[in-house]
Amino acid sequence: MKKQKAKKVTRFPSVLHMNYGMLFFAAMMIYVVICVVIYFNKKHLVGYEVIEGSLSSNNIYEAVALRTEKIVTCDNPGYVNYFATEGQRVAVGNLVYTVDGSGDLLDYLKSQGSEQATLSSEDLSELRTQIVSFSSSFDPKNFSVVYDFKNSLDGTVQKLASASVLQNINSLNAGGSALQSINYCYAPDTGIVIYSTDGYEELTLKDMTSDLLDSSKYEKNQLISNSLLGAGDVAYKLSTEETWSIVIKENDLDKVQDLADREYVKVRFLKNQDESWGKVSYFTNDAGDTFVEFTFTNSMLTFSKERFLSVELITEEEKGLKIPNSAIAEKNFFLIPKEYVSRGANSNYGVLRAKYDEDGNETSEFVELEIYNETDEYYYVDDDILRSGDALIKADSQERFTVSQKEGLIGVYNINKGYADFRQISILYQNEEYSIVKSNTVYGLSVYDYIVLDASTAEPDAANLDTSSEN
Repeated sequence: MKKQKAKKVTRFPSVLHMNYGMLFFAAMMIYVVICVVIYFNKKHLVGYEVIEGSLSSNNIYEAVALRTEKIVTCDNPGYVNYFATEGQRVAVGNLVYTVDGSGDLLDYLKSQGSEQATLSSEDLSELRTQIVSFSSSFDPKNFSVVYDFKNSLDGTVQKLASASVLQNINSLNAGGSALQSINYCYAPDTGIVIYSTDGYEELTLKDMTSDLLDSSKYEKNQLISNSLLGAGDVAYKLSTEETWSIVIKENDLDKVQDLADREYVKVRFLKNQDESWGKVSYFTNDAGDTFVEFTFTNSMLTFSKERFLSVELITEEEKGLKIPNSAIAEKNFFLIPKEYVSRGANSNYGVLRAKYDEDGNETSEFVELEIYNETDEYYYVDDDILRSGDALIKADSQERFTVSQKEGLIGVYNINKGYADFRQISILYQNEEYSIVKSNTVYGLSVYDYIVLDASTAEPDAANLDTSSEN
């Protein structure tokens, strides 16, 4: 065998083959991730549309109504039939009810075919008018008025039916029928007729306890027609005075003293949104509970059948532009004397600021300014335009003013132009969530302006407005 010739192997340097498409894709992914992280870490402006509104410094309470109420008892035993409409005023001598001592009035009426009351066309027209009036004004959001309508309709039906029964009784007596057991009972005094008792009739402010203000423990004795009453039993009661009061419980002595200092406080009745001014008095009982009484000289008839009322005390009420407190911020501004501020060629406000050229020669430049507020002597100027230590030149004079003094303003950031621009506000009233500010002030807000909902996210002149908004 021939000796095989040795093979010589030459190693070539390896070449790294890069996939530029994958590299570009990875770079784009990193960029997107960075942008997403920056976006979520960045504070975004959320707009709020300024609207007109009002705020009330109010408190809602459950109150007990106290009235001058006179209990009227039954003189003769028997079955009672009421003829006066509950909640309506009667005069002295008006018929309120009858008492059937024998108990055979209903049987006698049945035997004569008069057990049912017949309503005339006028009576039906009165009922129809009430129903149509209620139907046309009914609001499903205020369903409680249905119960008021029911009570009103019951009263009307009772009045019409009772009048019909009374007419039948009179006609039967005129026909010679012996109904000698019927006793006619008339009002001994002028007042509002109420057919119930609850033990609160003689209560005063000094008698109040926490239990009496607890509606869950309240019990009422309803007086019903055709029920049997004994001599001396309660027949009905009369509210004889127009002056009445409500009592609430309030153990915050600072609030109580504030109410007492006002002497009169506006009270809103939540049942029908009526408002009335009540004279304030208060009393602290032996248990340490303080009760505040508000006395009125009107509206007693409206609430004559109510013992418990939900009320709202309105101690402050201001109307203006309603903005959330989160939008309010404080910003410092330079105070510039008015004599140093002039108008330029385009009628914009500005100042002459001293400056020096390359050779050290003094010149001046006109710097446009935006005014944020003013007093009799000064303009408030943004500290982003001027710098502390700038020398201002008075027009047509050699007098100088050095910029240094600052003062803060309370305001919000207006974003009508797409960036946050500070606007001063004048707060009329403020509660925990909202403030009422003056509208259409020279350097302030107007209705339908858009402001930054959260002032802490605002960066003046920065266009980082979120597209979402609230109102």
